[in-house]
Amino acid sequence: MATSRVLLALVLAGCAGSAMAHGGHAGAHFGAGLAHPFSGLDHVLAMLAVGMVATQCPGHGRWLLPAGFVLAMLAGAGLAALGVALPGVEAGIAVSVMVLGALLAVGAPGSLRVMLPLVGVFALFHGAAHFAEAGNASLVRYAAGFAIATAALHGAGYLLARWAPRSSLAMRAKRAAGVTMTGVGLVLLGA
Repeated sequence: MATSRVLLALVLAGCAGSAMAHGGHAGAHFGAGLAHPFSGLDHVLAMLAVGMVATQCPGHGRWLLPAGFVLAMLAGAGLAALGVALPGVEAGIAVSVMVLGALLAVGAPGSLRVMLPLVGVFALFHGAAHFAEAGNASLVRYAAGFAIATAALHGAGYLLARWAPRSSLAMRAKRAAGVTMTGVGLVLLGA
């Protein structure tokens, strides 16, 4: 019963308009870039999920997945800075939360050949959304801030998943977190 209340609370929090990370920031700078990934449930969940899903990858995938996300996110911001508009940025971010949550819920190790491009596409949307909030300040400083914050969220997700014991209870909790993220993604998508 308590688990269902927590899941419901997380899903409802995902419904709140203020939970979206795109409310506008005046005078973007390093600090604003650093804060932006933490300003919305959509970004926080996706970035934590990348770190958590990375623990399911074999070998180099454990660091390539988060590093690939950060690099692709910076590329997404760069494309947006050049005037390349990605279609459906908000929907892409919602789908990233949903799919990464589903991958976490399934718990099966993913092939890096599939996971890296998938995470890279999701990161492009996150990067474009971050750029939309940069205003007219230095993109380099702002991007450095959101890249560091993203890496920190990936690291937190990774440590959280690795810290949990390999017990059946911990595995169920990790899968429940994935199901919750999937639900939040569906709500954000408007499904």
